[in-house]
Amino acid sequence: MNTTEATELFSHLPLFKGLTPAHIARIADLASEESHAEGATLFKESEAGEKFYIVVDGAVRISRQLSGMGEEALAVLRAGEYFGEMALVDDSPRSADAIAHEPTRVLVIRKSDFEDLLFVDRALAYDLLWKFVRTLSSRLRASNDKMAMLAVTARF
Repeated sequence: MNTTEATELFSHLPLFKGLTPAHIARIADLASEESHAEGATLFKESEAGEKFYIVVDGAVRISRQLSGMGEEALAVLRAGEYFGEMALVDDSPRSADAIAHEPTRVLVIRKSDFEDLLFVDRALAYDLLWKFVRTLSSRLRASNDKMAMLAVTARF
């Protein structure tokens, strides 16, 4: 995927919406492409997070291994969706596994490259970190809603 295509893909992601075209192009310049066969593990739960991923084509299954129950799929992400962004902003281990659900191409941004960009461009850092806060807040609210539903259904 060339830089123009990558920039176009990045500009449609909610995480980057509202950033200037120049900022989006700078972020897209950091991306490299990876291909993964069906069933390949992109990362495992509890590993150090070093990359952020955007699905170009194919699908990636985000899941956790539950003791005595096996794999629990949390989401299947398709083209234009992203995952692993928490690794860019904290040093905590991965919270789930990411497995190629089918043959998959992803764009990857390495944490070290991302940190270097944010250090050099403070305006981009400010805008982007607020986007991250909003994205993570939205996901936390969705998780809270799911937990509330589970609590209610467990009572009946």
